[in-house]
Amino acid sequence: MGAPGSSPSAAPPGPAGDREAPLVHLLTPGDHYSPRTGSAIPTVVDGLCRGGRAGTAVPGVLVARGTFPDRYDSAHVLEYDARAPLPAQRPLDAGLGRLGLPRAGIRRELRAALTGLRGWPASTVLAHNAPQAVPLLDRRHRAVLYAHNVLLRSYGPGEVRRTLDRAAGIVCVSESLAAQTVPSLPSGLAARVRVVRNGVDTALFHPRSDPARQDRLHVMFVGRMIADKGPDVLVEAVRLLGRGDILVTLVGSAGFDAHARPTPFERAILDAARELGDRLQVRPFVPRPLVPGLLREADVIVVPSRWPDPCPLTVLEGMATGAAVVGSAIGGIPEQLDGAGLMITAGDPKALAEVVGALADDEQLRRRIGAACRAQALARDWVRARADLDTALASL
Repeated sequence: MGAPGSSPSAAPPGPAGDREAPLVHLLTPGDHYSPRTGSAIPTVVDGLCRGGRAGTAVPGVLVARGTFPDRYDSAHVLEYDARAPLPAQRPLDAGLGRLGLPRAGIRRELRAALTGLRGWPASTVLAHNAPQAVPLLDRRHRAVLYAHNVLLRSYGPGEVRRTLDRAAGIVCVSESLAAQTVPSLPSGLAARVRVVRNGVDTALFHPRSDPARQDRLHVMFVGRMIADKGPDVLVEAVRLLGRGDILVTLVGSAGFDAHARPTPFERAILDAARELGDRLQVRPFVPRPLVPGLLREADVIVVPSRWPDPCPLTVLEGMATGAAVVGSAIGGIPEQLDGAGLMITAGDPKALAEVVGALADDEQLRRRIGAACRAQALARDWVRARADLDTALASL
């Protein structure tokens, strides 16, 4: 793809098609467009940018100056000078919304971000998790809200109409998320909802050369170390199993900083690791470039979310490595597994222990599930996701 642009006002280089109606991705203001971050949205944007057909216009990505300089090279970088959030901005904005007033705090940040579009041709702007960007866009651009989470819980019907009436469409990353979003929308907006599931880089995330397990079944969790993601469910499953032939590795931190002070939840996990000895090991957050090799170490990947996770990247990434993936039957996880992996009831350590124990006892079963997971991932790569996005946008 094209190299990042050096100036927010520079005309996009590349073929003439770049100048007709390119895509522009608006990240959360101040977020990094870098593999060094653990934030999912930049990973999704990079995948969608790389997944375009040959000859497709190279997208733009709005990125704040001063963010990580080692940026993905999949898009033209359109820089802007970020504005710091105001104190207590989120509750203040929610209060303004209830009063029928514009959410001034987040709009202040988004206006700064959208200055990166100066000099850029008329485009379809994909506002990632940013409903308040829609009314701020210059009318020469087409606005599409790209929802990775439930975004409208604090919005009343009137504010939804005022904020999103100009949206050409709303893209949701799973059917589950779309089902949670549609009830908040008037009928005209609900008709503009489309689903584009996340993809995976199946060349980067590939099986290890020798699929045979070692002496112990290696089970892994990779994600944020918070209760919503359910790593403690896996810890309790380890306790219930009480087996020395299973090794469980938890990888992640509460945020995206391996050196941050542990939260009370993380300290409880570390205490459990000391109690369980060599059956459980804990590693802090790792940057994105290390994740593929890390997942290849595992025989089983567990995604034990308690909350309706809309479309977690770890599911397909684990599947792409040929691991047997076990996920909670909640949110968008069942859509991703699609019959290839195994599902458990969210928050049920006993059910998880039974599934992991069965995989430890039956190597052929583990390999069959792993092969099915890899095949499913191959059908859901970023080329497929980008094609789904292009189809969705063309239908609006």
